[in-house]
Order: sequence, then C-alpha cells, then structure tokens
Amino acid sequence: MNEHDMHQHLGEFYIDGRWVAPSGGRELDVFDPATGEPFARIAVAGVEAVDGAVMAARRAFEDWAASSVAQRIALLSRVEQGFQARQDDLCRAMSQEMGVPISAARSIHFGSGPAHLKETMRVLERFAFDELRGTTLVTREPIGVCALITPWNFPINQVVCKIAPALAAGCTMVLKPSEVSPLSALIIADILDEAGVPEGVFNLVNGDGAGTGQALASHPEVDMVSFTGSTRAGIAIAKAAADTVKRVAQELGGKSPNILLADADFPRAVTLGANRCFNNSGQSCVAPTRMLVPRARMQEAAHLAAEAARTARVGQPSDPQAALGPVATRAQFEKVQRLIGEGIAAGARVVAGGPGRPEGFERGWFVRPTVFADVDPSMSIAREEIFGPVLCLIAYEDEEDAIRIANDTCYGLAAYVQSADPARARRVARRLRAGNVQLNYPPVDRGAPFGGYKQSGNGREWGEFGLHEYLEIKGIQGWEPPA
Repeated sequence: MNEHDMHQHLGEFYIDGRWVAPSGGRELDVFDPATGEPFARIAVAGVEAVDGAVMAARRAFEDWAASSVAQRIALLSRVEQGFQARQDDLCRAMSQEMGVPISAARSIHFGSGPAHLKETMRVLERFAFDELRGTTLVTREPIGVCALITPWNFPINQVVCKIAPALAAGCTMVLKPSEVSPLSALIIADILDEAGVPEGVFNLVNGDGAGTGQALASHPEVDMVSFTGSTRAGIAIAKAAADTVKRVAQELGGKSPNILLADADFPRAVTLGANRCFNNSGQSCVAPTRMLVPRARMQEAAHLAAEAARTARVGQPSDPQAALGPVATRAQFEKVQRLIGEGIAAGARVVAGGPGRPEGFERGWFVRPTVFADVDPSMSIAREEIFGPVLCLIAYEDEEDAIRIANDTCYGLAAYVQSADPARARRVARRLRAGNVQLNYPPVDRGAPFGGYKQSGNGREWGEFGLHEYLEIKGIQGWEPPA
C-alpha cells in the first residue's frame, strides 16, 4: 500500500479479506494537529457495515478456533516481519495523524508493535491450553468474535496489544481504530492482509465511538469488547454491552502518582519524572502527572521540574530535534487550556509554561510544557486527567501522607516510587492501589500485566495476562476415571 492507496482506503473498510466501499453514509474529517486543518476523510461505518464485519468474523471463527498453535505463531511471525518492512510508512502516518514528532514515532511508538508480537509468540509457544486437575480437564478456548476499540494516543501499541493475543487465542475480530488516527490502522490492516490472515479473521471498520463503537459493543454476535480510552467512553461501552452479557475488558484513564521519597536522587528523579509526564505531549494514560515530594523539598523539586520543562523542545512533527509535538485534537487542546486556567485560578504556582501556545507557534494544537508547584490535592488539576504536558507538584508530610495522597483518586492505572532503598520502595509499592507500579524508572517489560484498579478499568493486557482475556475456561469433569 503506497501513500496514494492508503488515502484511497480511508473511504473503505477491510471486511472478509477484502477492501470494500460503504454504501453511502457519513464521512469524518481527519485533522493534522500541527496545522489544525483537515487533510483526509474517512467513511463512518453504520449498522449495516458493522453487521457485515461482525458476521464475517462469526463465519470465520470455527475454522480459526480450530487452527494449531504452530499456524498461529507462523501468522504472528509474518505479521511481525510485515511491521519491520513498513516501519517508515507507519511512522509517517502516526506523525501526520496525531502530531507525534517523527523521531519519537521511530524511537517510542513503532517498536511497541513488534515487541508485543514477539512477546505473544513467546507466550504462545509454551502456553498450556489444557490442564488436568484431578479427574477434571480444565481447557481454555477462544471466547469468539471480539470487538477491538482503540484510542489515538499510542495507535500501534494499542492496536497490536489487542490483535496479537486475539489471534493467538484463536479469536476472530473487528477493529475500530480511533477516528483521530486511522491511517496507521489502515497500514496494519494491509500488513495483516499481506501476511495471509484468513478471510474474516481480522476485519476493520472506521467510525466514531458514539455510532460505530456503540453498534459494535451492542451487537449480539460479538462475544467480547476490548476497549481502551476514556473512563467516560468506557462506561458507555459497558452499558451498550450489558444487554447481551458479553465480556468487557477496559483500559481507561489515569492520574498517576509519582512518590519521590526523601532518600531519592532528586535531580534524576524529578527530571526523569517530568520528562515522562511530558512524553507524547502528556497524552499517556500512565503519565506520572502527580509528583509527590517532601514538603521541605518543594522548592528544589520545582526548580528541577521547571528546568526540565524549559528544555523540552516543542517542535513541528517533522523536526527531528523535537521532543514534543502538538496534542492530537482541538478538543484536547481546549481541555488542557481550560485546566491550566483552573489551576492558576485555584492558586497553584506556575513555575514553567502556562496558558497559550509556545512562542513561535501561531496555529496548530501546541501546548506549553507546564509545571505547577504547591498544588493542593483537592484542585481540579490534581484530580482530573488532563492528558497534556502538565505536571503537578504536591507536598506531603511523611511516608503515610504520601501513600494517602497517592491513593486519593478515582483512578488506579499506574503509580511510581523513587527511592535509594529498594526495600522501602517495595514496601510503599505494595500499598498503592494501582495495577502497575514502577520502581525507579525501570525499562518497559512487555510481559508485565497492564491494566488498572477502580475507574481505570478491568482486565489486563500484555503477555500471558493479555492472552487470558481472550479465552473462556471450560471444566470437563470425568475426563479421567476416578482411581
């Protein structure tokens, strides 16, 4: 698929092994975040197109569910090779559709796809689908037809960490990528097609959440919905799925605390923490947006964080030196600006950044990397998921106070602890109500469970934990005769 073909397919869906044009229906503009101007249009799948994709997946299910582990691994391996061959195409697509700097598209975004595929193959090679417990055989079987609804902020990561385990489990699927970032998903569909995915096993429809997403979630022939996005949208998905009692796995919002204990290396801990908050222009559900520091060290932390903000280069997506591009949508830009204004009005102290675009940017959805010091935990900037490059510094009195503040949130996706004492960091980590806790900024582990507590969702992705989400458990009693 060259660039011309990719844009041609923006008006098509991938159903039952072929690209098909919808019969009439709505279209949506796709915007370039760096200019704020539309550059493409996608077709919106209505009830008829959704039904066609779901029924294609239903027809394909029996044969794919009966496929061997070796066949599934071989397909995943061909898909992984396809990713490597299309790296440049995928990076250019992400840079245009969501505004990520091209260097970050290559160094951060792209690698997640092959990494999840390799991890899924590793898990699948040794996964025990059958287990004899006494006289009962416990067997794990594919759940069926899966609706995969993904967000725009990490398009490759979020698509592949659903597609890979679904294929590995023997499920068939319909993917609805975000209408904000459809280009990269079209390339992924082309990669799967080239890899020889059987007809109907993988299908793609474009559209919005309120229409296309709801139609998928409520479809009676869909057995499972895997959704990543906002908590608000996750609630709507769960309600739409409830009438047909299908499984719903959700990875939702976050407001992650980053506890810097008094013995932490502050220059390193604050600088890396701020940069992780600003990563992807702050558009990460696991971003460590609440930095908790001892009250006596607030000024030191504020100075270090402000310096990190000042040196975080905001630039055009094509700028190889840019660390941050624009946020992805006008709505997101307006939300970030509103919350920065609320933080100032509430009395939080701006030590870097602030409202408006960075100097030299007259258009596009660019945001100034912003640091607030002396943030009270009750302020909206400390409680709402901003999803922009905005860091809140919150003071605590002692370790108990830090844990209390960290857990005082409706979210529970991720948390971070920094300490020179590994035993102390582990002790604090055990008390944090979050699905993922990172100690001293470790390298990413694609085999770790990924998911949240509370309003950050339910279910887990990545590695063996992600595979389990796509499997039903059957107990066959009397498999072995009693002794």
